[in-house]
Amino acid sequence: MNLNYAFSNPFDRITRPKVAGEIEDDVVSNFYTREELNRFLSLAKKELDLKKYAYFRAISYTGLRKGEMLALTWEDIDFEQKTLRVSKTVTVGKDRRLYVGPPKTNKSKQVIAIDDETIAILKQWKKDQIKFYSKIGISTFKSKQLIFSNIENGLITLSQPRKWLDSIIYKYQLKRITNHGFRHTHATLLLEAGCSMKDVQERLGHANIQITMNLYVHLTETRKRETVDNYVCYLNSSNENPEKSELVKKLVKK
Repeated sequence: MNLNYAFSNPFDRITRPKVAGEIEDDVVSNFYTREELNRFLSLAKKELDLKKYAYFRAISYTGLRKGEMLALTWEDIDFEQKTLRVSKTVTVGKDRRLYVGPPKTNKSKQVIAIDDETIAILKQWKKDQIKFYSKIGISTFKSKQLIFSNIENGLITLSQPRKWLDSIIYKYQLKRITNHGFRHTHATLLLEAGCSMKDVQERLGHANIQITMNLYVHLTETRKRETVDNYVCYLNSSNENPEKSELVKKLVKK
């Protein structure tokens, strides 16, 4: 830098790695059940403005990281195909300055499907965003227009969504999770819905399936127990039903 061969210091963009054991503890408790998530979103829709509600709806139904969500532009949404492209993230650099860089995972331009209701909410927010900023003399028809932006139409600080979240949690005494907890929630509910680890890995954008398995091993153990319980339940019910019991015996012989 002193010789003018470089104009920025790459070490300013280093992020602190997590301490060993921190990830597992975070995943085990930092997520909502299906009922808890539905209640939170219902309250968020009631208490927050459309931009904030759209943020929580989108992050809950896509599993994106907070930085990835705040870096999204309207060009990343394909309303016709109902897909979302993840190709960048908001990161904090030197002097707490925000900048947009590549996502955490090296997979570039990951594309995931979005459900119809989330698409409808984002469409409505896009219309409201145009109206809101036009009133204060800011055009949102520029290229790379952020989906979620601050009052000056710039990047939202990474701490801001935490304040939106806490306003609901504290008012209604909900279970306290972090923004990253919505990513864990998404993965947890995908697995509970019967999706494979491979499906979850691809949707979350993990570099390999081992990362997904390490993060959600506590859920796979639960699924194993449920499999055994279902098996035992099925056999017990067959003993109560002579016809079913005979069918099982025939299948075993074959």
